Amino acid sequence: MHQPCRTETIAIRGLRYQIRHWGAEAAPKVFFLHGWMDSSATFQFVVDALRQSWHVIAPDWRGYGGSEWLGRPYWFPDYYADLDALLAHYSPVLPAQIVGHSMGANIAATYAALRPARVARLAMLDFLGLKPDPAVDAPTQLGQWLDEIGRRPRLRHYPDCAALARQLRAANPRLSSERADFLAAHVSCPTAEGGVTMACDPWHKIAAPTLYRIDDALAAWRKIEAPVLQVIADAGFVQMRFGREPAEKQRRLAAYAKLRIVEIANSGHNLQHDQPEAVAAALEEFLFRD
Repeated sequence: MHQPCRTETIAIRGLRYQIRHWGAEAAPKVFFLHGWMDSSATFQFVVDALRQSWHVIAPDWRGYGGSEWLGRPYWFPDYYADLDALLAHYSPVLPAQIVGHSMGANIAATYAALRPARVARLAMLDFLGLKPDPAVDAPTQLGQWLDEIGRRPRLRHYPDCAALARQLRAANPRLSSERADFLAAHVSCPTAEGGVTMACDPWHKIAAPTLYRIDDALAAWRKIEAPVLQVIADAGFVQMRFGREPAEKQRRLAAYAKLRIVEIANSGHNLQHDQPEAVAAALEEFLFRD
């Protein structure tokens, strides 16, 4: 039995934002931020595994799920301002506890550096920065972006949710059929042709026009004052990118002043799907309730 959720739509910086809630309004608040090409329903299994009472607040980022889609290229810094407005709406006085997966962790970590007084604790699920291709310089990146925006991006379509569920399981063998069916139904949207596709604006597929620079990320992470929990999957992106580069992995981890690390076994990047019980246990040990 899944923990019931409710959704509402609020205005965030001129856009319609869908917000998903689990738990009692009066329970301690924690914000769950989803990753790239995903939406807030991705956290259902972790919420089901929580043993204590929490008010989980999870937005669909702009261009995802039930939030407003732009239908044009996105500017990544908008997510920092969206998060700032979201916290002002739901936690205007108290600093927030934030759990972010992948892109959501990326956004939350930079935000915690920019507004340290607004973040009480930060849990990052399988994110330790990107690993850009050294052969791609700034003009090349910008040129690729210019080429791509001239072609309308499209996502893969599926005849029905069952077909999408099969694709999800093919991409992640750890995913049970029950969980695949749930995700296919809750993170997709219908198409005009009668099938389904992932509930993500195709324009998110367009790479940014600017290069990702790890030194900029490290400079931000060093400014975070809140305790940070790194939840790392044994077969996730952190290990894929840095498992054979222990010095680089340690350099990145050393940027956090107050760091705790939990490793999750038998899990890929989407550890909220693969090992939600272990993730929930790690979060509840880290988060505070007073």
